[in-house]
Amino acid sequence: MAEAKTNAMRILEQNKISYESHSYPHGKEPPDGETVARLLGQAPESVFKTLVTKGGSNYYVFVLPVLKELNLKKAAKAVQEKSVEMIPVKDINRVTGYIRGGCSPVGMKKQYKTVFAEECKDVPKIIVSGGKIGLQIETDTENLVKLVEGIIADITL
Repeated sequence: MAEAKTNAMRILEQNKISYESHSYPHGKEPPDGETVARLLGQAPESVFKTLVTKGGSNYYVFVLPVLKELNLKKAAKAVQEKSVEMIPVKDINRVTGYIRGGCSPVGMKKQYKTVFAEECKDVPKIIVSGGKIGLQIETDTENLVKLVEGIIADITL
């Protein structure tokens, strides 16, 4: 049986961007990024998490290595806001269409300004959530950044 395509996979295919999907076992709670990397047998440096913030009246998406933390001051500077803060977990689905632990930078309800950590320049292929818990997609970093009209900035601690 073919796996069900997520929004992220459909959008990559529509844009003729090749990707490889990786699935991993999980329980009810999504595992942390380091665990996901280990379950996939991948270097944590190539596995990135997607965080959603709010600054002023806008939402912003930040994509950074799973072992790093978002520096809110640097993040705000990258999107030219005075400050940004993480959105409450209960708002993730309403804002993105995804759930916590399954938030992909591709295929959100709306295309928010997306910033990739400069560490992405060190990995030719990037692994991000495929749009649901238990699924990651690996694709060409440059193509992914272009697809979501992302920018690259120093946003980690």
